[in-house]
This record gives sequence, structure tokens and C-alpha cells, in this order.
Amino acid sequence: MSKPKILIVGGGAGGLPLATQLGRKLGKRGKADVTLVDASSIHVWKPRFHEVATGAIDADLDAVDYRAHARLNHYRFEPGTMTAVDVENRTITLAPLTDDYGVTVLPERQLHYDYLVLATGSQSNDFGTPGVRDNCLFMDSRAQAERFRERFMNACLHANYENKPVSVAIVGGGATGVELAAEIHHAVTMLKYYGHEHLNRRDLRVDIIEAAPRILPVLSERVSQTATKRLEALGVKVRTGVMVSEATEQAFITKDGDQIAADLMVWAAGVKCPEWLGEIDGLSSNRINQIEVQPTLQAKGQDNVFIIGDAAFLIPDGAERPIPPRAQSAQQMAHHTARSLQLLVAGKEPKPFIYKDHGSLVSLSNYSSVGMLMGNLKGGNFFVEGWLARMMYISLYRMHQAALYGWPRTVMLLIAGRFNKLVRPRLKLH
Repeated sequence: MSKPKILIVGGGAGGLPLATQLGRKLGKRGKADVTLVDASSIHVWKPRFHEVATGAIDADLDAVDYRAHARLNHYRFEPGTMTAVDVENRTITLAPLTDDYGVTVLPERQLHYDYLVLATGSQSNDFGTPGVRDNCLFMDSRAQAERFRERFMNACLHANYENKPVSVAIVGGGATGVELAAEIHHAVTMLKYYGHEHLNRRDLRVDIIEAAPRILPVLSERVSQTATKRLEALGVKVRTGVMVSEATEQAFITKDGDQIAADLMVWAAGVKCPEWLGEIDGLSSNRINQIEVQPTLQAKGQDNVFIIGDAAFLIPDGAERPIPPRAQSAQQMAHHTARSLQLLVAGKEPKPFIYKDHGSLVSLSNYSSVGMLMGNLKGGNFFVEGWLARMMYISLYRMHQAALYGWPRTVMLLIAGRFNKLVRPRLKLH
């Protein structure tokens, strides 16, 4: 009897930990053939893209190489971009893989599966706003974060030479926009140590443009108010209740006709899943292309297809809102789906997924962190900020590393990172 084939599409916060667990539990023991598919060859944790964008971390040092990780954890890695799913014949189609010169490296391929897990993540939603795709920078991938970093570093270099300020406008007052704004201020401060003597953070202009009445609208009002105060203390201009109707080459145009000009324009508002995800025959989706799933995270009507992370739409019993598209959701779904697939391979039925909201933390660079934790302390939620929140925020990434490497290797990576800080610049400058 042949081993069941498990395909995981997407190596992000959910897909990579899932492949790791299944490789260790099933692949190593010869109970299943586990394959991870991703368009990139390396993994960088998406919640750190704002740090990649400003050079606060070097993505090359922080990245996980899929091929090397696959070898250590007993799964296969297949590079490619999925273009179609045939749920009837249980196959997926991968687009041809080409190099930077347009030469075909791998042809179009079809992969068979017995169980498919879609962990494709999400991207910013431009809501069809004119000019956004042509004139704005995004933070949906490592490549986009690196593109911002290059543009940002060049803008700072030019501003230092001309002795003029740098301006950045960010549409979207969610976690990405807030964290990026704080990191930009920190980066400009650090650049003064590396030859940018005319660059002054007091002259830096960063605008956050949010359509909702407050930033961080999905978090508590106390978290929002505290983050607003911290950002304004840095010099960030927080514009709430402002709708953007157009993006030109030099400015955002609001619905009131105002212009918010900037050297760099970033779109970090809203989320949606890839268009092709909502067009898969046999799967039902919502308006932002999320796939509707059963309580077990199996797609409705397709028990051999699982959806995890941002791509999954599920309103738990008794809840008013669907599970939010966050890294912690993806990680919990990955852990649950790993157990479910082990049960299915053993001939047993999977159990319903129970989401536990542990709260949210937002980083304001080295200046502070702020958030709300959920738990049983004092009977409910509690607010954290400052040093304690910062340590908790950093620990989230260490827990992600531990899921991929185990704690001994994670501790070694932490020590190596400390030594790197002794010999490397405090920002990635190239």
C-alpha cells in the first residue's frame, strides 16, 4: 500500500510549522510523503517584514532555507507558484519556474495529493483604488519589503545630500502601518551613525492615514489610544477618519480633495486572499477570497482539503466574528491540522478546531510595545506596554523559531545573533 501524499501550499506562519510537524511525525516514520510548495526558496516570518523594510534586521541572516529545513525535518520542498487546483482528480498545477533572465528552469508541473492543505496567506486589499498598484509600495512579501528598504535608503541618502527632510505616507493604521511608522523613525536615528549627519529625525515626516475613527481598530480602544500617543510623541502624524480615493505618483488624494504628498507611499490597508483562491471549483469562498471551512478546518464539501491561516473563513460556535487573520491563528491552525492529518492517516476522524485568542502585541520599534493579553489573570484581559510588552513581543518570534528548530537550536541562534550585533552594523545598509 502506497504512502498517502500530503501537499502543503504556502510556507508562511502556518504552512512551514505544519510541514515541520508532519515531517517529524509522519515523514520520518515513513507513514506519509509530505511536500511543501512555495514560490520563494526561503521563509521570513511575515510579522517582521516592517523590520526587513527598514534594515532593522538582515533577512538573509534571519531566513529559513526551505530545502535545508526540509532535509532536516523529513519533508520535500517543491518550488513553484500554484495556478490551479483540480479537487476532483486531486491535483494541483504549478506555473513554469523561470530565472531572472526569463529562462525556464522547471516546466509547468502537476502534483498529485491525497490530502491538500492551502496555507496561501493574504495580501493588502487596495479596494480597487485608482493608482495604488502603480504608485504604492506594499509589505506583503520579503521582496516587497526589500524594495521599500532600497527606496527608503536611497531617499535618506538623497535627503542627507540635499539637507532636506524625508517624507513617508502610509495608508492603513493596522499593525503593519503602525509598526512600520515607528521603525522608520528608529532607522533615521540609526542612520546618523553611518554618515547621514544632515538627516534629522525631527525633520522626518511620517503620516498614517486610517479610514476608521482610530488606528488599530480591531484592538481595544486603550491599546489604540496608547499607540497613538506613542506615535505622536515620535512625531508621526496620525490621520483617522480619512478615506483615500486615489494615489498619484507624488501624493494620496483623499475623498475631501486634500493631497498628502510623500517621497514614499505605502499601502497597508485591508487584507484579501489571492484571486485564484476564490475561483477554485468545488470550494466556496467569501468576498475577500477566503475559503469557507468546517469546524475541523476541512473545506466545506471537500474533506481531503484543509485551509489554514488567513485563507480560512470560520466563525466559531457562539462567536460573533470570524477567526482573525493573524500569525497566532495560523500557528494554532497548523498545530491542529498536524494532529488531524495524523488521525486521518491512522484511519480516525479529525476533531473540531478551538481557537484561543492570546491577545495582540504591537511593536513600536525599540521605543516601546503595547498590547492586550487574554488569559485568566484577574478574570480576563490585561493591558501591557513598555519593556514587558517588548519582551513578550520578541518572545513570539522565539516561539516561532522553536516550532521550526526546537529550543536547543533556537537558543544557539539567539546567541549567534548576539555575537552578530558586535561585528555588524545596527542597520542593513546595502
